[in-house]
Amino acid sequence: MKSMLKKSMLVASCAAAVSGVSVPVQAADWLMIQGGERDDQAARARVWGFIQAQYQKNNSTSNGGGGYIPPKLIGPDLDTQSAFNVNRARIGVRGTGMPLDSNVNYFFLVEFGNNAITNPGNSFAYITDASITLNHLKEFTRVRVGQFKVPMAEEIYQGIALFDYINFSDGINQMLLERIPNRRSKSGNVSPQTLPVGTSLNTFNNPVAAARDVGIQFFNSIRVAPSWEVGYSVMIANGNGINTSDNDNNKDTHLYFNLTKIYKGSGPRRQDWKTFAWYTKGKRTIDATFVDANGDGIDDTYDPKVYDRKRFGVGTKYFKLPFRFSAEWFRGKGVIFQGPDKPNFGLGPAGSATNPASTFSGLNPDARGTSWYVEGAYYIPKTRWELDMKYSSFNRMDNSTPVTLGPNVNVTPEIEFTDLTLGVQYHFNKKTRVAINLEKRDAEAVTWRAGVGPNANLDGVGNRYSIQLTHIF
Repeated sequence: MKSMLKKSMLVASCAAAVSGVSVPVQAADWLMIQGGERDDQAARARVWGFIQAQYQKNNSTSNGGGGYIPPKLIGPDLDTQSAFNVNRARIGVRGTGMPLDSNVNYFFLVEFGNNAITNPGNSFAYITDASITLNHLKEFTRVRVGQFKVPMAEEIYQGIALFDYINFSDGINQMLLERIPNRRSKSGNVSPQTLPVGTSLNTFNNPVAAARDVGIQFFNSIRVAPSWEVGYSVMIANGNGINTSDNDNNKDTHLYFNLTKIYKGSGPRRQDWKTFAWYTKGKRTIDATFVDANGDGIDDTYDPKVYDRKRFGVGTKYFKLPFRFSAEWFRGKGVIFQGPDKPNFGLGPAGSATNPASTFSGLNPDARGTSWYVEGAYYIPKTRWELDMKYSSFNRMDNSTPVTLGPNVNVTPEIEFTDLTLGVQYHFNKKTRVAINLEKRDAEAVTWRAGVGPNANLDGVGNRYSIQLTHIF
């Protein structure tokens, strides 16, 4: 990767000489950057990686009983409202088989940071990527096998070390960063917790899928004109995230297509305008019920069922100094994350037959959701400063059937999450930067009154402040 970056950094240096800006990641060709190597430049092995260290403060207030739910706490531990954290520390090696065969390249990456990949089970480290790409038919298609990122929404598919914000949008976090459920329900609903947290709100056994899977991919990027490029990907995968094995016989199908107008440069710092669409379809085998026959807090009945899971979206991303603009829309059908393994994720109080909304916690097999965001940036000429702004919206369970609680009182468990992020970045150099984000957040059960039902817990979801230092090596 280091050798591949040299050329792109040379181009970025020329741009910086004109604008005075150290350019971060933009609408690059991630299909080729993540799946291939330049056979005329790549070494046999290049060690690379990055570290991200951060501090976050959540200014949300508790419910009337002093309890907190996950949106009011700092992940992945969900036990405090402020924390320092090394949220990512990844090291890997990539390269080609030169001089034996320059048409074969590989990609290997391990995560050591504290996040939703390593936090379940307190793992010391976890392999996130391990793949081999065959480029023998590069004029037509390239073949990649192993464990790697699934092409989908740009916000999550791009290289995370160069992501322009600190936290993902709510729709990305809850619909695309798939949580793999425990084989058997580990616990029932967890009520909102007072601080310090006594009962963990994060009870997954498996790591987050992290937009990755194990499978085979056919992909390529083709220049169809001097400044136009078409990219495509067809992938078949296990549908079990980075858990390496397949937990059932069902496979996921992933489709991706992009059309790009290239302005200048190459690699991850290319200036271009990309429009893309993607679609993923699969099934999940889930024990979505909790039957505690003897009162010990353990699910006594393993009764899994197979549910459909679909995700699809479209988007565009434009970058040409000194501006950046992007927008995405995507929808999810089935198995939408609503809280860490059946905790009370804003749907409390927990497990009450008189509160129908509380039955929609955990991983709801039939949920629907729609999310979108728009974002942009201005790179101040002849400086190292970048100004960012993003607005995102996520309507979870927007297909839900109204429940009648009384005369003329019809409610649904639909919740709308909105987030306005204001950010500023200072680029010390092309590999080191600091980002500061202020997020104005809101969450509301749209058909409930303030302070009633889910809103008893959602009221008080407040601003979040964060600062993050990133270094790529």
